[in-house]
Amino acid sequence: MFSHLDAQNRPAMVNVGEKIPTRRTAHAVAVVALPPELAALLHDGDIKTKKGPIFQTAVLAGVMGAKKTSELIPLCHPLPLEDCQIEIVPDAARAEIAIHCRAQTTAKTGVEMEALTGATVAALTIYDMAKAVSHGIVIKDVRLLEKTGGKSDYRAS
Repeated sequence: MFSHLDAQNRPAMVNVGEKIPTRRTAHAVAVVALPPELAALLHDGDIKTKKGPIFQTAVLAGVMGAKKTSELIPLCHPLPLEDCQIEIVPDAARAEIAIHCRAQTTAKTGVEMEALTGATVAALTIYDMAKAVSHGIVIKDVRLLEKTGGKSDYRAS
């Protein structure tokens, strides 16, 4: 059964009241595929535009997005993030950008949604800042790579 459904199959927040807070970490990634005209602008680890340095802005947006996850996803518990790191890894040869978000908290529930939201918001920020050059940008492969803490750990294969 899905954890966010009650006995009548209606959406419900998971009760974490009896759980013991533990250290929780999560690592998520989002990939941004660039069309050729945008990939050609990728220099020195960032894309320079009239709006400013795209990657630096995306890092800030990703952290802000992770911090606001419970406001965006209806049944997520608000979590005190202890750390949130966004790493942007451009691959000019593949015309792609990998955005990694690593989040950490000590809480009664996991931090996977914060890591996924951070990576996704950073990817959306890249799209927003670069769409003047091309709308052919594709955000793909948003996924959880690893989580620790709670009942079980997870590592993508």
